[in-house]
Amino acid sequence: MKILLTNDDGVFAPGIITLSSFLVSSGHQCTVVAPDRERSSVGHAITLHRPLRMWQIPAGPYTAECSVYACDGTPSDCVVLALEEAVPSPAMVVSGINRGPNLGDDLTYSGTVSAAMEGVILGCSAMAVSLNCNEKEPEHYYETAAAVAVSLLDFLRDSPQAPGVLLNVNVPNLPLHLVKGVKITRKGVRLYEGKVTRLKDPSGRDYFWVSGRPEDQLVEGSDVWAVANGFVSVTPVHMDMTHFPSIETLTSGGAEKVNFK
Repeated sequence: MKILLTNDDGVFAPGIITLSSFLVSSGHQCTVVAPDRERSSVGHAITLHRPLRMWQIPAGPYTAECSVYACDGTPSDCVVLALEEAVPSPAMVVSGINRGPNLGDDLTYSGTVSAAMEGVILGCSAMAVSLNCNEKEPEHYYETAAAVAVSLLDFLRDSPQAPGVLLNVNVPNLPLHLVKGVKITRKGVRLYEGKVTRLKDPSGRDYFWVSGRPEDQLVEGSDVWAVANGFVSVTPVHMDMTHFPSIETLTSGGAEKVNFK
């Protein structure tokens, strides 16, 4: 398969380098177009009010068979430029491997998932891959996530997704032999305790950190439940965000007959 590989952690992040190596060794044609620096949590932002630059870089830590480009824009910018200039009509846009999970409502903030969304919007099949790790853990099992991603690509070759759907894949931070399997899941609920912290600078003025501790609702069948229990979570995400039941409710309730004042 001809694959466009991107991320939001930056072109030299270990996750994307590991995944590119696995893709090439599995026989895929891989082109990387990724941000020149970390762009985590930028969501689906695109750049409209300044020029963008994209340049090819030496293979460096990548295998020689992989063409690698850096871009000074967002993850979604990378996909737009790549499809126009570097790798038109790929069989799949793959975004990742992200350092850290994209579970529950976090996928709305994620540059990793948003890059895959941009691929879907532009008519491509797409998959986002994240590793459920944090910086305090002594080992990050990117090889596990890469092996999972390659296996899912083999499956998707014969069972393509419907148009407008991307797969959001989250992999437990475990050696491959300890992963229990794959669960097809729905988006779960992840809220943050203490999301805003107020602090003081040396001059006594207030400033704020937005972070907090994730509090997951571990409901069976959700993505957060699957990963917490040692499974790979695969969530089909539909780009049409219309809540169809509300169309009937609003129409029958008279919303179309509202009088303007």
